Amino acid sequence: MNGDRIISSKAPAPVGLYPHARRVGDLLFLSGVGPRERGTKKIPGVELNESGGIVSYDIETQCRSVFQNVRYILDEAGSSWDKIVDVTVFLTNMRDDFAVYNRVYAEYFHDNQPCRTTVEVNKLPTPIAIELKVIATIN
Repeated sequence: MNGDRIISSKAPAPVGLYPHARRVGDLLFLSGVGPRERGTKKIPGVELNESGGIVSYDIETQCRSVFQNVRYILDEAGSSWDKIVDVTVFLTNMRDDFAVYNRVYAEYFHDNQPCRTTVEVNKLPTPIAIELKVIATIN
């Protein structure tokens, strides 16, 4: 069973051939979600140079934008923030960004505390510092 594909009208378009999420039974599997804004190349909290390299970034702004994009997908798929059961977080700079990320995460997940894994990666597909992979329930 492949599950139902979910394409959000509010979250940024995927950067490859994949849906925002797939529903399989009572579970919703989100593809990696970053902080980009839908319909633009703008990445909240990121300043790029002429060649597209990162000049500076604000991890808190990126975190808040990622969480909003996850919310868009969950809502449009018929789930919600409180139904998240597992989060995998990819950070490009664990040493400098983890404390801020962890503080912002605690604001958003104060009541619902899903399982979580945080991994440092060398690079993400676009010039971003954070991406989330989420599993939630639908019912």
